[in-house]
Amino acid sequence: MKFATWNINSLNVRLPQVIAYLQSTPVDALCLQELKLTDDKFPVGAFEEIGYHAAFTGQKTYNGVAILTRRPVRDVAKNIDGFEDPQQRVIAATLDTPAGDVRVISAYCPNGQSVDSDKYDYKLKWFAAFRDNLQEELDRHPRLAVLGDYNVAPDDRDVHDPAKWEGNVLVSEPERAAFRSLLDVGLHDAFRLFEQPPKSFSWWDYRQLGFRRNAGLRIDHILLSDTLKAVCSECVIEREIRKNEQPSDHAPVVATLDI
Repeated sequence: MKFATWNINSLNVRLPQVIAYLQSTPVDALCLQELKLTDDKFPVGAFEEIGYHAAFTGQKTYNGVAILTRRPVRDVAKNIDGFEDPQQRVIAATLDTPAGDVRVISAYCPNGQSVDSDKYDYKLKWFAAFRDNLQEELDRHPRLAVLGDYNVAPDDRDVHDPAKWEGNVLVSEPERAAFRSLLDVGLHDAFRLFEQPPKSFSWWDYRQLGFRRNAGLRIDHILLSDTLKAVCSECVIEREIRKNEQPSDHAPVVATLDI
């Protein structure tokens, strides 16, 4: 089975690209972030036509997450239980697989804007609540996959120019510590389970020819529980998608699970 994550930076704009991707790469679960539309505008019918079910939560203009699956899901939960937040950033659902239930979470973690902003403080509080939420999910679901745009480059290998980015949002030490705290509950960065090409990134700024210069960051991640780590045989960034006309600034990340 293949599980993928992709920040599509507006589903209205990039729906044809998502449909084309699913038709050419029929993953079993695709987690989307930054839908930027309300639930009544979600194109359920377009995905049903190509054989996909959808669980989603959105809001006007900003945020929004979804899980698209080839099989129906159940026990859908939205947002972080106990953390009051009007921003729609998390959706979870249970997927039946040949190996048993897999709990899939699609997350769009806060950006933080700048290290001296209120949004940065919100980001760190959000990560603390998310960590507690993931601990509870893992206690209930030994097969847990948490996919999304984390807005954190975990270490300098994930940054095109570490000296230039040092101390900035997305790479600051408190953010990296917050990311590590998610791993501490018993999760693993699927991409780093395997040897990878140097300078492997999942996001490139639209400005200053960021993609052409490969001036990017690896901020989109798939985290797997011990049980799923044991059956993960590959994790790749599909950077060719970033060459699309009018692309998202992110590329999909895909993990293959032998279940």
